[in-house]
Amino acid sequence: MATLDQKSPNVLLQNLCCKITGKSEADVAHQFQYAVRVIGSNYAPTIERDEFLVSEKIKKELLKQRREADAALFSELHRKLQTQDVLKHRWSILYILLSLCEDPRKPSNRVPVCSYGALLAQALPRDVHSTPFYYARPQSLPLSYPERSATAHNSSMATSGISSMGAFSINGPGPTPPSLLTGPGPQAVGESMRGSRLAWTLPVSSSLSGAAAAPLPPSGPSSSPAPKLPQRQRRDGDGSAEIGEAALVRDILYVFQGIDGKFIKMCSSENCYKIDSKVPLCKSLRDTSSRLAELGWLHNKIRKYTDSHSLDRAFGLVGQSFCAALHQELKEYYRLLSVLHAQLQVEDDQGVNMIVDNSLTLKRLLVWTYDPKVRLKTLATLVDYCQGRKGGELASAVHAYEKTGDPHMRALIQHILGLVSHPILNFLYRWIYDGELEDTYHEFFVASDPTVKTDRLWHDKYSLRKSMIPSFITMDQARKVLLIGKSINFLHQVCHDRTPPGKIMPASKSTDSPKDAAVLFTDLEGAFQSKIDAAYFETSKYLLDVLNKNYQLLEHLQAMRRYLLLGQGDFIRHLMDLLKPELARAATTLYQHNLTGILETAVRATNAQFDSPEILKRLDVRLLEVSPGDTGWDVFSLDYHVEGPIATVFTRECMSHYLRVFNFLWRAKRMEYILTDIWKGQMCNAKLLKSMPELSGVLHQCHVLASEMVHFIHQMQYYITFEVLECSWDELWNKVQQAQDLDHIIAAHDVFLDTVISRCLLDVNNRSLLNQLRAVFDQIIEFQNAQDTLYRSALEELQLRIQFEDKKRRREEMGEWGVTAEQEAEEKRRVQEFKDTIPKMCSQLRLLTHFYQGIVQEFLRLLMTSSDESLQFFSFRLDFNEHYKARDPRLRPSLGATRGRRSSNI
Repeated sequence: MATLDQKSPNVLLQNLCCKITGKSEADVAHQFQYAVRVIGSNYAPTIERDEFLVSEKIKKELLKQRREADAALFSELHRKLQTQDVLKHRWSILYILLSLCEDPRKPSNRVPVCSYGALLAQALPRDVHSTPFYYARPQSLPLSYPERSATAHNSSMATSGISSMGAFSINGPGPTPPSLLTGPGPQAVGESMRGSRLAWTLPVSSSLSGAAAAPLPPSGPSSSPAPKLPQRQRRDGDGSAEIGEAALVRDILYVFQGIDGKFIKMCSSENCYKIDSKVPLCKSLRDTSSRLAELGWLHNKIRKYTDSHSLDRAFGLVGQSFCAALHQELKEYYRLLSVLHAQLQVEDDQGVNMIVDNSLTLKRLLVWTYDPKVRLKTLATLVDYCQGRKGGELASAVHAYEKTGDPHMRALIQHILGLVSHPILNFLYRWIYDGELEDTYHEFFVASDPTVKTDRLWHDKYSLRKSMIPSFITMDQARKVLLIGKSINFLHQVCHDRTPPGKIMPASKSTDSPKDAAVLFTDLEGAFQSKIDAAYFETSKYLLDVLNKNYQLLEHLQAMRRYLLLGQGDFIRHLMDLLKPELARAATTLYQHNLTGILETAVRATNAQFDSPEILKRLDVRLLEVSPGDTGWDVFSLDYHVEGPIATVFTRECMSHYLRVFNFLWRAKRMEYILTDIWKGQMCNAKLLKSMPELSGVLHQCHVLASEMVHFIHQMQYYITFEVLECSWDELWNKVQQAQDLDHIIAAHDVFLDTVISRCLLDVNNRSLLNQLRAVFDQIIEFQNAQDTLYRSALEELQLRIQFEDKKRRREEMGEWGVTAEQEAEEKRRVQEFKDTIPKMCSQLRLLTHFYQGIVQEFLRLLMTSSDESLQFFSFRLDFNEHYKARDPRLRPSLGATRGRRSSNI
């Protein structure tokens, strides 16, 4: 049985070498070493990464044939082809076109396939991209490193890839182009192709057999050798000679990494790289060097931002993602620097043998660094704009730079936005699917206050942190996100519902990569909106079902209407009848348990007994704060106890509003009750007092005043009952039935209470109207007391007269004189005294009528000048026959002005 070691790749490879050579393990050590290096090398090209190289060769062929227009047309067509997804293997087609256009009679300078094995038999260098160079800081990039074995491949990258600066184009992050990076791909090319590829990538390396070999031209098999360069000068500015371009190139490569060169240094006062004015240098080279040095300044700006925030935990996950995106871009930038460094190293090694076309010059650096400079400028501008921002605010800042017409810059920003928004999307998914909010550094746009108690969870614990709402998320979407997580926590903590969130709604797969986040956020009206809507509707529907079925929310709402807003008419009337003796007493003599017993009696005697026990047990009596002189009518109130989840809708503020409305309606209902008693007294005593004609004027005055009061109170009750309560309740009930979430119910309920309070004159704006209305109520009570006094006095007088007549009749029946002269004189004196009190009663009634009418006229004037049209219409009904208008001239201009204002509004 084979052991585990025999199955390892190294052992298998060594066994293979022994099998092929027929030698022992000790004898094949040299071949085994090279086999390992071949397998670990990155020379196997991929079709994808050779596309740019082949396109460059095609353009060079067209330029050699003096077909500049065709070369430009090919470049434009190739650029358009890259933006389309029609062809998946564009390199293969381009390579076929290039092969077809080559003259087969010309000798090929590519290495034969048969020599590929011989090449691999030598000490192959490791791929430059497999070294840790790219992941090191720029300060760790020396311009001359000792790994000479890597120069062959680096030179190939320089000669065949530096001109392909499109590898660091602004197409957005993606696979590193072939001109900057070669690595093993998913598909291997044929043996002949690998031989040709090796010939292209090693044009300036020394002969593998040890003999000197002429370098191959980099432009392809049809290129002709170029004149050779003289060896570089090594003076680098020593003495009085002018600085050579080679020394500036070396300095520029330092500056690209943010390191001061020998001649180009950072000027802290001007915040830029400068060449000392004393250095002998021509103006053209000085200007070109300054333009190139800007790339190092941009690099330093971005690097400073990442270094200052990378270790700052308070910067949050979104900020760290932003720094990671910047690190990615800087890593690609370092790849370019490695290629430039390799080219410079090859030139130093080859000296006079260096080809002129391959030499590294300032002008070529300008061309090759054009795209990276544009890219770094965008990143530097973005870094400036994002200073001091974190979380969703940082994502909004990045998103603002996406609105550009340049497709390459837009692709770059979209890539960065995908990385930045990835933590936000993770926050969002945890919140809407699990109700969990782990926002340690306050980056998410949903905020939580841990000090809020459970009873205020819905209203105060969770809120929107508006500064952290990303600009690509609308306010409506943010509100729905808040409601989803808040509903889940409300179900768990307040309703004690143990249903897992996964059963309420199917949890969506969380985003796996920043690319998924970018795709999702770029489709805000599609995929993202559908996810939010699905979670919102399912969670809200489940919450409302729990409140309605388990906690009878709608039944409690109707109970408020029936009892606190006096909708249960038979119960209210019977309760008032039973409470009348108690409430007529002083408020200090009342006992709540006595009133509670009367309440239970009223419930059992009316239709209220058929309500749910859950509702009836919450109905209670409440005594308000007692003031000196108050009666039971002034302090009595019904109460309705709420707790648990329904207290979220019926908050303390709402219950205080209900209490105010109940007191107002209770007093208005009492006025109706008093006027009913007044009318009953008038009807019952009308026949009795016919024998006292001297009271006819007073009684007529009482009837007239009572009729005015009855008309006023009836119109008032109609307005309150139908125009205010019923209309507002109908709107509330329709909204509640159509509500999509608990916030809609709470908002509709708050609007209902605000409307009732406003139109019942209980708000601040109608304070004067309410004072006048209370004065009218006081006059009604005064009138009741005055009429009761009148009837009591008249009935006493009537009783005395009846007794006198009965006594006189009995004596006459006994055959005696009916009365003596003294008794008759005493009777006349007493009758005259009663008649003398009648003018006083009349004057009291006239005064009461005058006060009442004055208060009503002022009330009408305030109604007519009100901005509420319903109150204006109410004034028309109160004075439908213009009775008060004829008495008070002030009502005429007010009425005309009101009608004029209404006409202008129409």
